[in-house]
Amino acid sequence: MSEYANSKVRAKVWVTPDQVEALRSACYKTGAEYLQQRNEAIVTTMYDTGLRVGELVSVDVEFLRNDNSELYLPTEVQKDYPNEHSPPPVTLVLADDTTRLISSYLTNRWKDTPALFPSRSSDRISEQGVRNMIHKIAEKAGIRPFKLDGSRGTPGDVTPHALRHGVAYRMMNEEEGNSLYDVRNRLRHRSIQTTERIYDHLLKV
Repeated sequence: MSEYANSKVRAKVWVTPDQVEALRSACYKTGAEYLQQRNEAIVTTMYDTGLRVGELVSVDVEFLRNDNSELYLPTEVQKDYPNEHSPPPVTLVLADDTTRLISSYLTNRWKDTPALFPSRSSDRISEQGVRNMIHKIAEKAGIRPFKLDGSRGTPGDVTPHALRHGVAYRMMNEEEGNSLYDVRNRLRHRSIQTTERIYDHLLKV
């Protein structure tokens, strides 16, 4: 693969753990009060699991298992791969912090819906609704994400996928004992080669 082609698949924008903490705090400084805990739960769940935004909005409450400490993802919720190999169902173990937050959110949420994350006007938040919310809190927090070319982005560059890339950055640089295979499994890439192509530049050596 050429250097140019390689750069096209590499993660171009990502966030760091301290930036995610700032995003979580900003959830309580903007938007309707009854949506604030939902917003933090969305950010925290995405940054823990690496869910793609299309997967996140498809998650139902019934997918939570074991006192909200695990998230079951059936095949139909997961992204289909270009080669049409359907991914198998998978169970993601959630961090204790995520479990506590989701449990509190479910106890307090203003709307009882099958979807884990409803919106103000609908029983299920849309992908664009998640993107809009993340842009708003990133603006409030003044987040300048890191970019492939070495520069820093603007709050408008903070997207659900920047959170997903941030999971890889955290696992490779901030946590002990993770291999590239652990990153691959968490992000559910079909092959380790995909993980290497996207994230090789994030690893500090």
